[in-house]
Amino acid sequence: MTITRRQLLTTTPVLLSACSAPPRTPPAPPAGLAAGEQRPWQLEDERFWIWLPREYGQRIEAWPLLVFLHGSGERGTDLEKVKVHGPPKLVAQGSAYPCVLVSPQLEDGARWDPERLHRLLGALKARLNIDPRRCVGTGLSMGGFGMWQWACAYPHDLAAIAPVCGFGDPAKVAAMRNVPVRAYHGDQDSVVPLAPHIACVEALRAAGGTASLTVYPGVGHDSWTPAYQDPELLPWLLSQRQT
Repeated sequence: MTITRRQLLTTTPVLLSACSAPPRTPPAPPAGLAAGEQRPWQLEDERFWIWLPREYGQRIEAWPLLVFLHGSGERGTDLEKVKVHGPPKLVAQGSAYPCVLVSPQLEDGARWDPERLHRLLGALKARLNIDPRRCVGTGLSMGGFGMWQWACAYPHDLAAIAPVCGFGDPAKVAAMRNVPVRAYHGDQDSVVPLAPHIACVEALRAAGGTASLTVYPGVGHDSWTPAYQDPELLPWLLSQRQT
């Protein structure tokens, strides 16, 4: 009886504690944002568009995050320019992305800085219901450069990247060997040559990384139009998880 009584005394409080735990409720969208809408927002002095999935606020599970980096022509103070290409354009046209989509804007003359992007990512994780293991990125032209540079500088920030008509430094990509890459380029691109992108992908593979490069025959700099119409791109990005 003594043993049984001690067992009851040690287990009963645990059972009572478990039964009295309050039910969890899904996090609501931050003030100024709404589920199923793409709206302007600002964090860490960064201005951007943000899309929250229609079910945001209805489930407890954290959402994947997709960060889109625009090209040089979309810099400035008019945030509408960010929606002329890529994922923010598709969302504005009615696509319902099953993830949080953040599309920041650079000021005139600026280039994508890995340190700024790292700080922005930290702020987004702190304010939103985001799965830190499922943060991925894509970007076109100057934004493609930005994605390669970000992944090299902070390889633990992103679970995968999809750079379009941009490239990084082949000498530095070994640092991001655990970040899978799905890249795109046109073979007639006279603005950002194809050869350096091939070199970057090959260097990442040689370092033990995973990378693919889709080359569009006869396509110039605008490889982003077919790239973002690739039906396999978004599912691939959102299936990636950091281990």
